[in-house]
This record gives sequence, structure tokens and C-alpha cells, in this order.
Amino acid sequence: MLRRLFLALLIALPVFLVSPAVWSGSYLNRAALLLEQSRDERDMVLPRPNDEELMRLVHGVAQARTKYGRMTAVPKVLAHAHPHLLLVLENSERAYAAALEGDHQRFVQHILRARTEDKTFRALVERTGYRLPSL
Repeated sequence: MLRRLFLALLIALPVFLVSPAVWSGSYLNRAALLLEQSRDERDMVLPRPNDEELMRLVHGVAQARTKYGRMTAVPKVLAHAHPHLLLVLENSERAYAAALEGDHQRFVQHILRARTEDKTFRALVERTGYRLPSL
């Protein structure tokens, strides 16, 4: 009985030692969802900047997404990449606000910045040795 307990603990030990990787996985799952939803929205609204109801909808959703991104727990190993995730979310939100104000030039600028920050975030994550899950 004691041997079985010892063996079970020995087998479970690696799980406890890799827990930061597991936590990073949770963060990456959340980040992937935030990024993909944001990208889908940007792709949807870019050719429709004058659809005011659509802009109101995506702006509200983007505000909630940005708020969550600011308060989410970030593993230390990915802390250097997280500001770029926030910049994706914030620029998307600003783009929709600009469209609602009728400022098409600012709308496009923020969309392009969000795309650039998305690429930067993904590159930094990969440089750390992790990958965003595909949805």
C-alpha cells in the first residue's frame, strides 16, 4: 500500500513541476480566443465602416474584451508579450470608436495597428517556445 502511494506521488510529481506550463496554456487559450474574435470582428467591419449599428455592437464587445484583457492573469514567462495583446484589443476598440465618430482615416489606422500588434504578440509567444492554439 505504501509502495503504491509512493509510486503515485512519483508519477504525479512531474505534473506539479510543469504547472507553470499548464498555467501558460490557460493564458494562451484565453489569448487565442481574444485574438481570433478581435480579428474576425475587424475583418467583418473593415468593408462596412458606415454600418452604425454594427459598429455599436462590435465597439461594446471590444470594450468588454479590452477590460478582460487588462485584468486577466498573465504568467511571468509571457509577461513581455501581454502588452501587445492589449494593444490589439485597444486598437480594435479605438477603431470602432473612430468609425462611430465618422473618422474613416483613424478607423483604418487603428485596424492596421491592431493587425501589426497581433503579429508581434504571436511572434513573441513563439519566441518563448509556446504556440497559440488554433480555434
